Amino acid sequence: MRTAKPPTQRQLRVGEEVRHILAQSFSFRHSGDPLLDRSTITVTQVRISPDLQNATVYIVPLGGEHLKEILSVLKERSWFFRKEVARQLKTRVVPRLSFQADLSFDEAQRIDLLLKSEKVKRDVEGEE
Repeated sequence: MRTAKPPTQRQLRVGEEVRHILAQSFSFRHSGDPLLDRSTITVTQVRISPDLQNATVYIVPLGGEHLKEILSVLKERSWFFRKEVARQLKTRVVPRLSFQADLSFDEAQRIDLLLKSEKVKRDVEGEE
């Protein structure tokens, strides 16, 4: 079984730069799509492939509202955001952007609720 290599410093640096560019672009609200322009979108992470050809952008809309619709529009308008990245990124290659929902906050909340449940409290108290 082969394990994935951790990202290189270059991947991390370029990913963070792309994240800042996209976050700024979302805050300007000039994408040309009414749903995107009225939504507050947080870019939580950008993962770049080793060859810098592809980037997966993880997003969370404020309150989690209209997530599916926003992802659909982002997929349609990825060319616009790639153009924004190309204008500001100082690399030879501009990655293709694919957008995904960042579900890590939902998972953290689910785990937190489990840890606070009565059953877990009883189990922990029973061990002492």
